[in-house]
Amino acid sequence: MDENSYQHKPLIGIDIGGTAIKGGIVNVQDGRLLGEPFRVPTPQPATPQAIAESVSRVADELSARPEAPEPGTPMGVTFPGIIQRGVVRSAANVDKSWLNTNIEALLSARLGLPVEVINDADAAGLAEARYGAGAGVAGTVLVITLGTGIGSAFISDGRLVPNTELGHLEIDGHNAESKASAAARERAGLSWNEYSLLLQRYLSHIEFLFSPELVIVGGGISERAHDYLPHIKLRVPIVPAVLRNEAGIIGAAGEAASNHQAILSHWAPATDTF
Repeated sequence: MDENSYQHKPLIGIDIGGTAIKGGIVNVQDGRLLGEPFRVPTPQPATPQAIAESVSRVADELSARPEAPEPGTPMGVTFPGIIQRGVVRSAANVDKSWLNTNIEALLSARLGLPVEVINDADAAGLAEARYGAGAGVAGTVLVITLGTGIGSAFISDGRLVPNTELGHLEIDGHNAESKASAAARERAGLSWNEYSLLLQRYLSHIEFLFSPELVIVGGGISERAHDYLPHIKLRVPIVPAVLRNEAGIIGAAGEAASNHQAILSHWAPATDTF
């Protein structure tokens, strides 16, 4: 296939989460999902073998659809942890047996096709930067996801700086996500006004460190953006994410399309089983 072939074909993206594994077929030219996403519960315990089996189930369902990619097309997958060169380096929300597992090799062998794996917050951030609230913005875009913790994605002129983990910055002597995540707001019983003060402190620090052109706030809490974003004042625009629960799927597929040459060069059909 020519250099840009996968930029013009549908690709499958699969988003591994702590409670569900969901996937969809993505038009990577514009970030649209082709058809409805498909999801299965995340197995418990969420071991490598169990997750691989569930990912295979999602992939099989999507691959059987009329709009599916042709067999052997690279696939993008997200994982809720740090990923370095295809290897899992943190596993806070899945089984600890994932640590130091080569997830790309595992899934590629299980599915029989080349797989690129990316951190889930990075995937969501890339989707927003390429297709969502940050589309067309030059320079640095920061995407902050507020949920159980704080996720982050740092994108500079469309390219990702992976695994930033900005939720773990220390603010006023505390791990930022312990005070400013959506879950922290609920634990403390804070009003939206009270919460916005904590979020202001965190986001002002992020702005000072990175001088972005745009800050995008995602995660489930972005649906309540009207309750807190009007109270937050930064030098740069701050806007809610728009792709919501589909962002991880879209970002995973988009990254697989962008990196397809590298993915294919490092992949060969394997005979090993897991």
